[in-house]
Amino acid sequence: MAPHVLIIVQNLPVPLDRRVWLECRALRAAGYEVSVICPKGPGDPAYAVLDGVHLYKYAPPKQADGLLGYAWEFVYCWLRTAALTLKVRRRARFDVMQACNPPDTYWALALPWKATGVRFVFDHHDLNPEVFRSRFGEPKSLPSKIQLAILKWLERRTFRTANRVISTNTSYQDIAVNRGGVPREHTTVVRSGPDTSVMRPVYADPAVRRGGQHLVAYLGIMGPQDGVDGVLEAADRIVNLHGRKDFRFVLLGFGDCLEELKQQSSDLGLDDYVEFTGRVGPEQIAKYLSAATIGLSPDPRSPLNDVSTMNKTMEYMAYALPVVAYRLTETVVSGGDCAVYVEPGDSDGLADAVVELADDPARRAELGTAGRRRAEQVLDWRPQAQAYIGVYDELLQFDSAGPFPDGWPTTDRRSDGARAELTDQWGNQLVDLRDERALRAFAATRIMTAPEQLTEPLSGPGPQAG
Repeated sequence: MAPHVLIIVQNLPVPLDRRVWLECRALRAAGYEVSVICPKGPGDPAYAVLDGVHLYKYAPPKQADGLLGYAWEFVYCWLRTAALTLKVRRRARFDVMQACNPPDTYWALALPWKATGVRFVFDHHDLNPEVFRSRFGEPKSLPSKIQLAILKWLERRTFRTANRVISTNTSYQDIAVNRGGVPREHTTVVRSGPDTSVMRPVYADPAVRRGGQHLVAYLGIMGPQDGVDGVLEAADRIVNLHGRKDFRFVLLGFGDCLEELKQQSSDLGLDDYVEFTGRVGPEQIAKYLSAATIGLSPDPRSPLNDVSTMNKTMEYMAYALPVVAYRLTETVVSGGDCAVYVEPGDSDGLADAVVELADDPARRAELGTAGRRRAEQVLDWRPQAQAYIGVYDELLQFDSAGPFPDGWPTTDRRSDGARAELTDQWGNQLVDLRDERALRAFAATRIMTAPEQLTEPLSGPGPQAG
């Protein structure tokens, strides 16, 4: 009988949480049974089976406000999750509980289940002590010191309860070992790399630029620590100070600061230039990131951001989208030489780098092409899926089929060796990634350009992905 893995997520519904959904699909392909407990998204049912994954969902709490609000949110979600573990168990016994933080509270739910033989795997998505310090600064008052101490205690308990820890990068792995006391052999790095066989640039409708020549994109959560207000400050400098009316900006995603950001956009007189899409799915992401000229990673330096992997940076690269980012430790690990870096906090420099890159199609060709190749060769989800399944195979001594039982997925060829149709599942024409000159032209112009029409500046080799 195949082992059964129960995954707990509180931060996002599944499959909207892309990392968790990739993990679910990898487990299913390898032969595991998979269940997920998570909050509902808009219109989600309480129970559904999607691609063989059993999804159990509860109504999310109202948005938290203040310390008591956050405490109630954690208690509410914990209790709803605990009740659903019993419902999952009535359907089928589970062998492993995987908890994805935030928060660091599900070790307390894992303990009684461990007493019945269930193993606990901690998928380490966030650093809650660093989140606190990044949002509120170093604690000075007694109450704030107590709050930080509680967060550190919860983190230690999570690490000590876990049979295995999955870290999203080596910085997180070092924290698990050095701060959490986890034996290094019980930790595995599984980066949140893009699935480049799915995340691919397309020739998108230029109408998404809303009449502009250049579209600057931000993709991700919009919280206090994400620096999205810096995107609007850059837009203000570009549009109102430099007078560049040919620029448009699109902010894809949602979060605690969304309404404040909309108000900031209006206050700066940017409503004709900035679009807020709200929650988006894969089709919208492909459309906007393929039509965009530049992707922004404006995360400010903080104890959290400096050591966290920003998924948006890698996703921009998967779509051959040139990146402008603040120079943070793990952002540079992801981007390598395939991005333009600005010193953290230099908002004027961020805006000026965007304008300079937008006006240099040859440079965009180099960065976009190199970024796509780096995403394929270094950051891709496929080797991460193998490492992820390896954790479960070793922990359970299960001889699985691996995440790719039908062979390593390829980009442009079907499993029978024939050339695949160059269209995605929504009918958009895909960029032919085997044609280097066509890819470089696309990275420069974001429009369809036949190789024989390319200008000389786009014909030279770009930087090598490393």
